[in-house]
Amino acid sequence: MNLSTIDAAVVLVYTLGLILLALWISREKSGHEKNTDDYFLASNSLPWWAIGASLIAANISAEQIIGMSGSGYAIGLAIASYEWMAAITLIIVGKYCLPIFLQRKIYTIPQFLENRYDHRVRTILAVFWLGVYIFVNLTAVLWLGALAIKTIAGVDMMYGMLFLACVSVAYSLYGGLKAIAMTDIVQIVVLVLGGLILSYICLDLIGEGKGILAGFNTLTKKTPKKFNMILSKDNPHYVSLPGLSVLLGGMWIMNFSYWGFNQYIIQRALAAKSIHEAQKGIAFAAYLKLLMPIIVVLPGIAAVILAPQLARPDEAYPVMMQLMPVGLKGLVFAALIAAVVSSLGSMTNSISTIFTMDLYAFYKPNLSQKHYVFVGRAVSLGSLILVILCAKPLLGDSEQAFQFIQEFTGFFTPGICVLFMLGMFWKKATANGALCAAFGSLVFSIALKYGWATLPFMDRVGVVFLLCLAVAIIVSILEGNKVQEKAVNLGDVDFKTQTSFKIASIGVICILIALYTTWW
Repeated sequence: MNLSTIDAAVVLVYTLGLILLALWISREKSGHEKNTDDYFLASNSLPWWAIGASLIAANISAEQIIGMSGSGYAIGLAIASYEWMAAITLIIVGKYCLPIFLQRKIYTIPQFLENRYDHRVRTILAVFWLGVYIFVNLTAVLWLGALAIKTIAGVDMMYGMLFLACVSVAYSLYGGLKAIAMTDIVQIVVLVLGGLILSYICLDLIGEGKGILAGFNTLTKKTPKKFNMILSKDNPHYVSLPGLSVLLGGMWIMNFSYWGFNQYIIQRALAAKSIHEAQKGIAFAAYLKLLMPIIVVLPGIAAVILAPQLARPDEAYPVMMQLMPVGLKGLVFAALIAAVVSSLGSMTNSISTIFTMDLYAFYKPNLSQKHYVFVGRAVSLGSLILVILCAKPLLGDSEQAFQFIQEFTGFFTPGICVLFMLGMFWKKATANGALCAAFGSLVFSIALKYGWATLPFMDRVGVVFLLCLAVAIIVSILEGNKVQEKAVNLGDVDFKTQTSFKIASIGVICILIALYTTWW
């Protein structure tokens, strides 16, 4: 179904406005030339509202909007646990992990690993993250974004990917993280507004014009199984969301790896004006995460009634958008594009940061700041070209891309969590112990996947985490069981938080208790 002229005009105006805003933000004072701190860390100038908005804009992309909505269509509200449990994870990361990172004054997450362990750990994890960002995250965002464009506007997948890549390059390549983070404020407003409008229309249609409350009541009555937050063992999707494991098991590992030790997420907080500004931004992001299921999951559940014969679950959100009236469809479509290009810009900037600062600068030290910024821009552009070539072979046959991403990253996240958690909070953890945990994560995950095929992947993540933890501790003890020279001195880290952060944290906990109590 093609866009009307009015809808296409809305999308065009938004896209051009985004690019012009980014270029305006990216301008430099006369005589000043961008250095690595400007390009990769926004000159450590980001305020809390930019950090919070940018965190969510980077996170909520096609993989969430299209993929999670598709999982909402197939599984139901239980998939919202990824969003709601992330809110409490953000609070914990802001309280206990972020102060350590900021105290070390790092550019990248791999840099922390060298500061704590050695250069081997930094290099291996940097290469790993580059592979995952390019071949899993970036690929999924670009492919699912192009899928939405094809479903809504009838544009060929390749042209859709080229369009998204070009918009991302136009607004993020020159300005770096500052341009991305500051324009994300506009992106998140459009995203939230467009998503809420779509959810409102879906519920109003289900309620036959009697309002959203009537529509929601009808939706819950007609699809009661879609509103079970904790799935029972007889549920066909139990293997994806295994009961209480979403509250007590492997989901914690997945969330900590993503929100605490993920470069393209935590980079925003590293660019904050101060630790307290970063923590306020993280608290703001936590509340936005609580809102996200209304925007991304609810339309997918509504599609069970409004479009019950979909060929693929990932078509749910684009098909629901076709219900929008002229003009509003363009706004929601612009919101989807906003989410996609924001994530593309964020990921490519993080890819360029890791490659330039963790790998290239080590082998080519003492070059000019201008040179490193040029290399970062070249890597950003090259990663997008590579992803365009790889997207179809990797994701062309995937029915639920969001689950694909979780399954794949689940091979590595247990080991990553172990080496970071021990590195921050256990002074005796050694570099060899960390490497054993990292490699053991892949080995244990593959062994359990094929040797215990009935074990849900989220439970597998929890089991592998415990195995990696045991291996890292045993290796560290065998190497002398002594405090390491590069160990983090927690006495030097200020874990105190402001009253506003404490109140926000209590609010998140209370809301989560209410949500899970209601939809248990």
